[in-house]
Order: sequence, then structure tokens, then C-alpha cells
Amino acid sequence: MTDTATELPVLSRKGVPAPAVRIVHLGLGAFHRSHQVWFTAKAHDGAEWGIAAFTGRRPDAALALAPQDGLFTLVQRAADGDRFEVLPTIAEALDGADTARLNELLAAPTTAIVTLTVTEKVYDDDGPDTPLGRLVRGLAVRRAAEAGPIAVVSCDNVAGNGEVACAAVERIAHVLDPELAAWVRENVSFVGTSVDRITPRTTADDVALVAAACGYRDAAPVVAEPFASWILSGEFPAGRPAWEDAGALFVDDIEPFENRKLWLLNGAHSILAYSGQLRGHTTVAEALADPVCRDAMEAFWEEAARHLTLPELDVSGYRAALLERFANPRIAHYLDQIAQDGSLKLRMRAVPVLRAERADGRSGLGAARMIAAWMDFSVNAVEHGAEFHDPLEREVRAALALERRDRTVALLNLVDGALAQDATVVDRVDSLLGTFFRP
Repeated sequence: MTDTATELPVLSRKGVPAPAVRIVHLGLGAFHRSHQVWFTAKAHDGAEWGIAAFTGRRPDAALALAPQDGLFTLVQRAADGDRFEVLPTIAEALDGADTARLNELLAAPTTAIVTLTVTEKVYDDDGPDTPLGRLVRGLAVRRAAEAGPIAVVSCDNVAGNGEVACAAVERIAHVLDPELAAWVRENVSFVGTSVDRITPRTTADDVALVAAACGYRDAAPVVAEPFASWILSGEFPAGRPAWEDAGALFVDDIEPFENRKLWLLNGAHSILAYSGQLRGHTTVAEALADPVCRDAMEAFWEEAARHLTLPELDVSGYRAALLERFANPRIAHYLDQIAQDGSLKLRMRAVPVLRAERADGRSGLGAARMIAAWMDFSVNAVEHGAEFHDPLEREVRAALALERRDRTVALLNLVDGALAQDATVVDRVDSLLGTFFRP
């Protein structure tokens, strides 16, 4: 930041009270702020729905936002320029370790909703000090306080995220107290969602840009594309904001919309992330401009589209919109960020399409190519000592020590055990290794 910027006032509410907390969020990060916070701010009753947002593993976001009274600037970055907007909805930005405040808020009858952006791997972790472990202990306090029913809304890229969140919470609750698990079944509604807004990492240049354009210091702005989508299915027994004012869609069956997003958007991101980095690219826009990467993405889309048949999904229109969004030259959506946790992400992005294609008597070449690209990316990262983020990193590294076909089987087994037992699939994936290495 420039010297001039350091002399500017810090973004603050200037004595205006924050909205009363009615929503608790676990997983305070950039996406939450560009998505759920934005949708709430845009609701006509948004001023009545303050959010207390708790961080995950690190307190950094809370440390940055607390001195700003929870305020931050959303920079909507379109191809033709930036639009700056201060969002007032976060009433409290809190360290996730502050379980006393979490319990206090969950015990309040006025708290109606808990939203989650905790990432895919958290749903498999039953530890007491995980975000879901803290949530369950907070629900126990709510039960004791007789504070009434509440909705839990998962906003993570997990297939059937409402059901997955329900199963994880009930599992942890049952270990803590079987009667608590019974109370959860009767009093907690789990809402499934499909969320969508490209939100790249904020850079020092973004911080300086906000200071220059807005005339104040904001330590934690968020950059996002103009497009935003939120599709929800489930009940809100204690009420909710009018999110539909910002374009949220409420449906009876979310699975088709969820699959459209997981396969077409997230699946495309994965294949671009692995193929693009193997070919020397750093952003989605760069990878999309490479015909080799784009052709691989389009081939996968053709396979996925065969299994997205409802007319209201408008698959052709959705694909056209994705191409425009991905090509936005001013959104630096970094491939290394997308590539993380591949062993988990491929289970939801590549595996369902590969299985569906195989069931219909086709090879599933496009989906298999995505898996092969992940394998090549993993091998390349380890061989070159690059950073490699995956919850199964130990198992991935162990597999990389094997001979080629055994390695292919071992890595495929981390993604889907049944596919690893299918010799035809193994042969197909193995034959695609090296596809994206530059000559």
C-alpha cells in the first residue's frame, strides 16, 4: 500500500450500530463474504439479519475485520471495470476458537440460521474441535436453553450437502449424547444448496486499489465476478431473509441443479486447473485460451450434459455463460487454488460422470482424462518439490513411489475404489497419462 493510503481513515461504521445477529456462520472467508453476505445485504429485510461469522482454522479474517466493525468492500470485477460496494451485514467477526460466544449465540432464540462454508473434508472429521464439533456442542446449549428450532445451511461444494451435513451433525451428536441426536432430528432443519460465484484470492494490489478508489483503508476487501447464484431446498423453521430479492432460487429438488454446477462449473475448473498448470498456465482465463485445455473441458461437458436432462437446467445457456465468465480477463482465478484437495473433489466432479457414461455403454473418456490430469499434476508437483495440498497427501505420495500401473491403480483407488477394480477404466486412465505435458 502506498504512503498516501496509510494516511486514510480505516473503514468503520462511524457510530452506526451493527445489525442484530440472527445468522451464525462457520467458515469466515472470501467466498462467504462475496456470496451469503452479499445475498443477505441485498434482501429487502437484510438490515434485520446480522451475521456473526466465525473463522475456521486461522483467525486472520476476524483479526482484519474486527477493527472495521465487520465492514468490507466487495469489488465486483467485470470485464469493463470495477464496482465498489461496502457490505454492512457482518455484525461480528470472530475467531472460530471463541466457543463461548458461539454457544451464547446458538442459545439465543433470535438466532434462526447457521450457514457453513467449511470445505468438503470437514464433513468427514468427527473431532470435537472441528467446526462441526463446535456446532454440535452449541446445539446442545441451544437444546438446554429451549431456544427452539433452527436451520443449518451448507454452502459447500459437496454433493447432497444438506444430507451430508445432517449425517455428520447427527453422528457427532450421537457420540456426545444420543438424546441430543434425537433433539437434532426433531428441531434442526438441514437445507441443501448449490452456490456459485467466482471469488479469487485478494491481493495487495486489490487492497491498494480500494484505498485509491474509495478513500479509506480496508484491510480485507473481497473481489468477485458480477455473477452470483444460490439455489436452496429445505425448511427454515425460524424464518430467513428474503434472499430471492438478490436472485436466490428455492426449489423442491436441488439435485439436478447441484449436479449441473458440480459437473459443468466445478468439473471444468478441475480439468482446467490440472491441465492448465501442466501446460504452464496460472489462471482459468489463460487455460481456457489454450485449445488443448479447452477441448478437454468441452469433451467433459459433452459427457456431463447427457446426464443433465431437465429443460429448466438450460444446459446450453449455462455452458455459454460459463465460457463468458471463465474468459473474464480481469478475474485472476488461480489454478493452484482450484487444484487443492483433488482426491476429494474428483469424487464429486469426475466420478459420477464416468460412472454414468460407463453405465450407458460409453467409455467416459472426458471424465477419465480429468482423473489422469490430476495424477500427472500430482506426480509433477511431488517430483518438482512444489506445494501440494490434499487431505490424502500421505497416501498420494505413497502411491507415487509405485511402478506406473500400480501407481495408477493406487491413485484411482483414492478417488473411487470400485473404479480402481475395473480393469477397463484403469487401462483408460493409464493410457491418458501424459496428455497435457508440453512437447
